[in-house]
Amino acid sequence: MAFLIRQTLMYMVPLMIVALAGVFAERSGIINLALEGMMIFGAYIGVVCLNVMVDLGWFSAVKASGNMWTMQWLLLLAMLIAAVAGSIFSLLLAFAAINLKADQTIGGTALNMLAPALVLFLVRITAKQNALLLSTGDSATWFMIKKSMWGFDKSYKLSWIGDALLNKVYLTTYICIVLFVIMSIILYKTRFGIRLRSCGENPQASASLGINVIRMRYAGVMISGALAGLGGCVYAVTTANCTANGEVAGFGFLALAVMIFGNWKPLPIAGGAFLFGIFKCIAATYNTLDINADGKYWLADIGISSHFYRMLPYLITLVVLAFTSKSSRAPKAEGIPYDPSRR
Repeated sequence: MAFLIRQTLMYMVPLMIVALAGVFAERSGIINLALEGMMIFGAYIGVVCLNVMVDLGWFSAVKASGNMWTMQWLLLLAMLIAAVAGSIFSLLLAFAAINLKADQTIGGTALNMLAPALVLFLVRITAKQNALLLSTGDSATWFMIKKSMWGFDKSYKLSWIGDALLNKVYLTTYICIVLFVIMSIILYKTRFGIRLRSCGENPQASASLGINVIRMRYAGVMISGALAGLGGCVYAVTTANCTANGEVAGFGFLALAVMIFGNWKPLPIAGGAFLFGIFKCIAATYNTLDINADGKYWLADIGISSHFYRMLPYLITLVVLAFTSKSSRAPKAEGIPYDPSRR
């Protein structure tokens, strides 16, 4: 059970934070289909930063000092740089959608095509291979928090809840959950958030009250890019074991589904991310879930093809959207270019 909770949280957190990224853009009135591309770019930048730290000898110095908590600060630095890179990358969508008034769906699709091509091009130039890996060790070695780091003796027995939350976990899980709460409060409980949401509902009315709609939409898209880039970095460090290869297993598109399922609201989005995280966990670990008393792998031994388990998260996505999309309410001005002359 502890293993299942840890794995579910690991898959849930990137979905949750990237779905919130989509909310910020679309609440401002810009359709952001480029979440997948922004995640890919953020994952690449994050792995590049970690490799630079390895080449500079920072990881070896931390390991020699014995204070593995310092390693978490290096990871935070890489996450921050990935968020900045994602925000800069999102300016391509913002400029095309806001200044050029281009079709936002096509613009997002173009970025989804550009990001993997650009990342693979850079990886082949720098690493001379199809994937950029961590130069030494792996994410479990460097960034996973063990119970001994909290001060518990190795012989100390944690309850299954404590084992799930404190042993063999990534700090990125807690960082993203706290960030999700903070950004949700900003979106719904601050003047900035109210103004941002008003630009996605009725930009002309917002402009009549003195709100700079163009500036607010730029802010929404850049925040969206930062959160998506951060989510990509978290995915690369945890799920992909510090690997950037121009893909994130469709997590960006799953995050879009979570956003629509959650009706562009934070709490339902968190619930939707948890639901999809469970099925993603089952798809990835079905052959190691040992619950039977006789020690058999109960999912692997019932005769269902492994391909079905791998398809399960995406099948669930289609089923859920088929039943919930009709009741979803998108922002009224979403996808409509802002024209100051209209009233």
